[in-house]
Amino acid sequence: MKTIKGPAVFLAQFADDKAPFNSLKSICEWMSAAGYKGVQIPSWDGRLIDLQKAAESKTYADEIKGIVNATGMQITELSSHLQGQLVATHPAYNELFDGFAPANLAGNLKAKSEWATQQLKFAAKASSNLGLNAHATFSGALMWQTVYPWPQRPAGLVDTGFTELAKRWMPILDTFEEYGVDVCYELHPGEDLHDGITFEMFLEKVNNHKRANILYDPSHFVLQCLDYLQFIDFYHERIKMFHVKDAEFNPTGKQGVYGGYQGWVQRAGRFRSLGDGQVDFSGIFSKLSQYDYSGWAVLEWECAIKHPEQGALEGAPFIADHIIRVTEKAFDDFASAGADEAFNKKILGI
Repeated sequence: MKTIKGPAVFLAQFADDKAPFNSLKSICEWMSAAGYKGVQIPSWDGRLIDLQKAAESKTYADEIKGIVNATGMQITELSSHLQGQLVATHPAYNELFDGFAPANLAGNLKAKSEWATQQLKFAAKASSNLGLNAHATFSGALMWQTVYPWPQRPAGLVDTGFTELAKRWMPILDTFEEYGVDVCYELHPGEDLHDGITFEMFLEKVNNHKRANILYDPSHFVLQCLDYLQFIDFYHERIKMFHVKDAEFNPTGKQGVYGGYQGWVQRAGRFRSLGDGQVDFSGIFSKLSQYDYSGWAVLEWECAIKHPEQGALEGAPFIADHIIRVTEKAFDDFASAGADEAFNKKILGI
């Protein structure tokens, strides 16, 4: 077994135009002082990294790595959630996702998808230049508007959708294979890959591609009423990344999973700061340790109530307290009779 690395923090929710969250150096200094050992960098945020430059210049990648290392931390992974969303977008969401791409591509689904695909390929090479072996992203969605089976889905619709999704991702997955980096899909509502079943359907379409893996985030499973502990039993071999994120689901006689079009504070299901929700993190850390997960435990802070700085300051010790230093020997070794084949046969009467 291996001891999980951490605590680390995803910088996306903290990056800001105001100091100390407006540059990679200053935000890393703040996070290091808060107790974090690693940072996951959102690749779309130019205040923190130039993704294309990191892909095309090893010197620049080394500079970025040096900035982080100088604060006593490591880069855990890059993230391309916003770009991944645009690899596959249904026309119903075209304008809603315009802000994820350059302004000159607004409204052009094909151009945004081509741009996003290139961004992911940059992410593969940039990750390699930074010495990373995993990458976080979204799958995008062609079928999300049909997630509830009303109106009735036409026969073959889902199969056609997953075939197209796989067609778009295969060249990207092959690029990540070229650079020795895993693509870790965050299984998330709004994405075609949002639970175990949809991940399996996609995996079949990409011929069980070795680089198609999972970013495990239990908060999204709480809000889907999915057994997030058993999920680890099913998919531990594909779990290569871990977002430590809390959530709560408190259905009432007025609303449930769908939330009644309410804002985050009023929803039955909502994200919370670590320790304020319902996720069984002791169970999660135990299972991931049992299955030899060797990656990072990365805080993704999202909360409808608490201030982000408080969430970050509380998050580092919370994660540190849950990381299990795995044992190198059995607890009952003191009673061992040692290894003796003749003795074993005697005990068995053979």
